[in-house]
Amino acid sequence: MECKFLVIWGENLSSTAKEKFNRTELAIVKLPNNIKHVVIGLVLSDGWLEHRRKNARLGFAQSLDHFEYIWFVFSLLSHYCSSYPMARNRTTINKKKSAIQIYTRSMPCFTELYSFFYPNGVKIIPDNIYNMLTPIALAHLIMGDAAALKYRLLICTDSYSIKDVVKLMNVLIIKYRLECSCYNPLTKPRIYIRSQSMPILRDVVKPYMTKSMLYKIGL
Repeated sequence: MECKFLVIWGENLSSTAKEKFNRTELAIVKLPNNIKHVVIGLVLSDGWLEHRRKNARLGFAQSLDHFEYIWFVFSLLSHYCSSYPMARNRTTINKKKSAIQIYTRSMPCFTELYSFFYPNGVKIIPDNIYNMLTPIALAHLIMGDAAALKYRLLICTDSYSIKDVVKLMNVLIIKYRLECSCYNPLTKPRIYIRSQSMPILRDVVKPYMTKSMLYKIGL
């Protein structure tokens, strides 16, 4: 029997790891909105976009303790990856830590996002962050780069300028009605989401979070 079920674009994409594509095939690949929002959230947190030759690719790494989350991310992005997640060792404060890292292919669809986040080669918060910070993107920002505190949440935005952090914080306040404050603004600015806003935040991001990361929003 011929199947005529409707499938939402981007919901039925399978892994292409270990497969090869030519430049023409890579050029026609587009990111469905749900996947684009995942990528935006990753880049806002610990992910990065690097420009290699003609196009950019996405890289993302997490400690081995967060293997479930990195595998969750790979399951979403495997259609755009040429290889499976790889183990790596990284040194922080004279300590070696095991991590899992994924890379996508270099493709025009990532180059488009690179132009927003790296206009001068340094990662920033884009001017159109109000539209880019969807619930999916916010969920991955939290899973990738937030720390759970007692009754509160701390988003570790240390690598951004105070101007960029305020830009991001304003979106959280205006778009999501979250009560926020900026901690340590002169050195490593970070965003606190206050306890009274945590129920609102949970309603927004919980549907898009993997089970192992729910502790970050107090669940």
